[in-house]
Amino acid sequence: MGKADVLAGKAEELLIPVTEEFGVSVYDVEYVTENGEKYLRAYIDKEGGVTIDDCENVSRAFEKKLDDSGLIDEQYILEVSSPGLGRTLSKDRHLQQSIGEEVEISFYKPQILGGTEEKPVKGKQTAGILKAFDKENVTISDPETDKETVWKRSDISVIKLAFDF
Repeated sequence: MGKADVLAGKAEELLIPVTEEFGVSVYDVEYVTENGEKYLRAYIDKEGGVTIDDCENVSRAFEKKLDDSGLIDEQYILEVSSPGLGRTLSKDRHLQQSIGEEVEISFYKPQILGGTEEKPVKGKQTAGILKAFDKENVTISDPETDKETVWKRSDISVIKLAFDF
């Protein structure tokens, strides 16, 4: 676990009581560097979705708590937002909450997605209904055929909720 992950974890601990105060929950926290800038991103959620007011209230209270704690001793940008419709399912709790939902999976390298032994169809993305997961694997089913496929978590770069407009 790197320094950024440790900081994100400690920031999440500080964020939990703030979110409880405003009737929302912590979805995820990440501390990343992009284009030479440090970002502390807090994703919050609640039944029915979060509002701009929710984000603003949590941001102000969280910023004060972070400043008082001295947790981060370098310049950073704080962002508080909803995880969005196509949210990344990066933690086991996210996967658990999404059982039965349609997901999109991206792989690090092309996988055999179907076809025949003679003519396999390869690709770096697939989608289906999230059926199960464990430490090693993720199981999805094809919504049309109900055929289940098990993918190794080590081969998966990103799992997101699918969304239609």
